[in-house]
Amino acid sequence: MRWLKFPLLAVLFIFPARLFAQEDSLRIDEKVTPYDLLSSYYSSNFHPFQKGNFYVGLAFSITDKKLTNTNYLIQQVVDGEMLDYDILLKGGYYTGDYGMVILNVNYFQDHFEGTIFQDPDTAQSKTLKRGFAIRPGFRSSVPLTRTERLSFFTEIGFSLGGSSALTRNIKNIDEVQKIYKNEFDFGVGLSPGITFFAMENFAFEVQLNNVLGYKLNVAKSSTDDGPESKQVRQNVDFNINLLSLELGLAYYFGTNKNTKRSN
Repeated sequence: MRWLKFPLLAVLFIFPARLFAQEDSLRIDEKVTPYDLLSSYYSSNFHPFQKGNFYVGLAFSITDKKLTNTNYLIQQVVDGEMLDYDILLKGGYYTGDYGMVILNVNYFQDHFEGTIFQDPDTAQSKTLKRGFAIRPGFRSSVPLTRTERLSFFTEIGFSLGGSSALTRNIKNIDEVQKIYKNEFDFGVGLSPGITFFAMENFAFEVQLNNVLGYKLNVAKSSTDDGPESKQVRQNVDFNINLLSLELGLAYYFGTNKNTKRSN
């Protein structure tokens, strides 16, 4: 039975040694919190605003309203429901440290259906409006922390887009009124915001749209194929409107590239 002594001795010495090694590793791991691991990622070679990095983002909003005996625009809504949504796709490339050229594409749709009051009668109304806009520009970022995890940015650019809408008002079952409307929009604006990196390359963005800007709107409309009306409106605004607050998610490619920064 002497040949069994060596395997048994190996088990008796090696197995406890492994147990102690595992306990030591567990003790070390217990001292490292998830916050420590996350902070160490941002402290070691994390450069989200470095030249050559790419950026993609998504922002959206949905509005669902129930209206009862409410003045809406230029008409009174007896009973109705409004459902609007807005989607904004963002993209950019850093041409230099902390400076990025951007191209955003926006699509939106507004829908209303309900009963409206048109003196002296009421009518069943349905409106569908769809539009899009392209927004090229430039973004400049200023880190607010040493790790660049929190930063302030300013976007300046212009938007070019349009929309079309169709409204059907039905009275007395068979009396149908159709209103067509087309709009062209052009604007130049300055929009500040905040970027916060929550997990690795993912970031949350909060932005105020067009705090300072100029907007041109050209609207053409006609009713039942009648004569066309035209309205041209220009606005120059300096306004901080919390209702224009835009929330979104973003992903930065190449944030931990081990390259030398440009001077």
